[in-house]
Amino acid sequence: MPTVSVRRDLLFRALGRSYTDEEFDELCFEFGLELDDITSEKDIISKEKGEGKAEGASDIVLYKIDVPANRYDLLCLEGLVRGLQVFKERINLPRYEKIIPAKGEGQRLIITEETAKVRPHAVAAVLRNITFTKERYDSFIDLQEKLHQNICRRRALVAIGTHDLDTIAGPFTFTAKAPPEIKFKPLNQSQEYTASQMMDLYRTDSHLRHYLHLIENKPLYPVIYDNNGVVLSMPPIINGDHSKISLNTRNVFVECTGTDMTKAKIVLDTIVTMFSEYCEKPFTVEAVEVILPNGKTHIYPELAYRKEKVKPELINKKIGISETPSSLAKLLTRMCLKSHVIGNGNNIEIEIPPTRADIIHACDIVEDAAIAYGYNNIQMTIPKTYTIANQLPLNKLTELLRLDLAAAGFTEALTFALCSQEDIADKLGTDISTTKAVHVANPKTAEFQVARTTLLPGLLKTIAANRKMPLPLKLFEISDIVVKDPSKDVGARNYRHLCAIYYNKSPGFEIIHGLLDRVMQLLEVPPSEENGYVIKATEGSAFFPGRCAEIFAKGQSVGKLGVLHPDVITKFELTMPCSALEISIEPFL
Repeated sequence: MPTVSVRRDLLFRALGRSYTDEEFDELCFEFGLELDDITSEKDIISKEKGEGKAEGASDIVLYKIDVPANRYDLLCLEGLVRGLQVFKERINLPRYEKIIPAKGEGQRLIITEETAKVRPHAVAAVLRNITFTKERYDSFIDLQEKLHQNICRRRALVAIGTHDLDTIAGPFTFTAKAPPEIKFKPLNQSQEYTASQMMDLYRTDSHLRHYLHLIENKPLYPVIYDNNGVVLSMPPIINGDHSKISLNTRNVFVECTGTDMTKAKIVLDTIVTMFSEYCEKPFTVEAVEVILPNGKTHIYPELAYRKEKVKPELINKKIGISETPSSLAKLLTRMCLKSHVIGNGNNIEIEIPPTRADIIHACDIVEDAAIAYGYNNIQMTIPKTYTIANQLPLNKLTELLRLDLAAAGFTEALTFALCSQEDIADKLGTDISTTKAVHVANPKTAEFQVARTTLLPGLLKTIAANRKMPLPLKLFEISDIVVKDPSKDVGARNYRHLCAIYYNKSPGFEIIHGLLDRVMQLLEVPPSEENGYVIKATEGSAFFPGRCAEIFAKGQSVGKLGVLHPDVITKFELTMPCSALEISIEPFL
């Protein structure tokens, strides 16, 4: 959950009254938020860097408030205050209005076809005749950063640029050019740089270096120019210094570029609705005409209101209350969802404002009604049906085996369910195509490319990481492996496996064999070819020739045991012999 830090004095001034810390904590809980911490800038620096570094820092009390990840309208002081004031019925929900200038007088943003492969989407708006104070300006910048970290996914989906409109001239052009062709003075710098030089400049910047990878390997970089060729920004990296906003800025040009059009529109709507209250005409936003490469035009921001209908019975049933339709409509209105009863009282019509992008389904409306009603006010009732909780047989068997394997002197390990292709194929002497492995479509690291098809590599890597421990090393794991299965709706299924390893100066095959006998004894499977278990000589790519056996139980193959091949041991960076056992425990249920 995102955490919003607000100054207590500013918050109480905006709310029009003061609260004790306990009272405000209770108010947050009623509204579905959580007061996470009460601190100050000095305390934060003292905790992170020591008391010496905190000298001279501010003692002003800060409230750190946890807000739901999809409530973008609560990520700044303005939205938080507005939501709480509407919730406490001190103000009515404002109506956001889009002002479309006369033809030829408004701003235009032209998108060229070169942006298609880099950052194809852009939306824009103007906050006209806005008045900034130091606190408002800081909140404006902080909201952009919060959105960048949250819905914008660290600028990968959307990047926000804000500019002083009085320093630039439209129409604006969003295009893409080769890095050496882009040259401008970036924000807070004293000289001009080419885009390539900027990449080198910001490679060591603690803040901006995290965004360089988004475009640095692209042949063209996105860039926005004004009508005079002045660079506004090079999204998603940096804005130009020429158009930077200040406390004296009166007209703000807001542009959002990105790879996700839906997110870009939500981000633009959020910024302009939160700060349009400081415009000369509050809650009005000047629209911008965006011209696409195909010549089509769109007007932004959308600031779209939509209506949904929900039956009162559904809300009452889902929450477990029995409120009248008019009472439910009032509860929803307190949550910034203007509602009224229609028909014969069998429907509630809810107007979803542009600030509530989180309302997608009727269940979201029901949740808001429950918050407004108060979770603590819902009457506790005994369920009409009852069941007796019981452990899944497979999990029960797993727990019992864990206890006895530990009692046999083996240490339990818990390894990752994802691994590299090498771990389950090359290192075990087999081909990846024969493993039925489930592949991760976009692995973030080579260590997590596929779901494991065997527990053996995880245990071998664990031993490799603990080679300095006293010998022998005896490890086991009972966990799921995953293989492709076209008959399943998800295309794969899990199997519960038991794997054990013995690592010492001698292979210790007899110890692993003894462990198998003990497991079968616990499972009450006798050593018999007909109704019990038996081992038969076989070959396995991971095992030493002539030192591998297949285990049959209840008429089917359940696994293998043997001495691992020296090549396998070497590939896992081990130096001593190793014996292993791996079986499926599901046939024994």
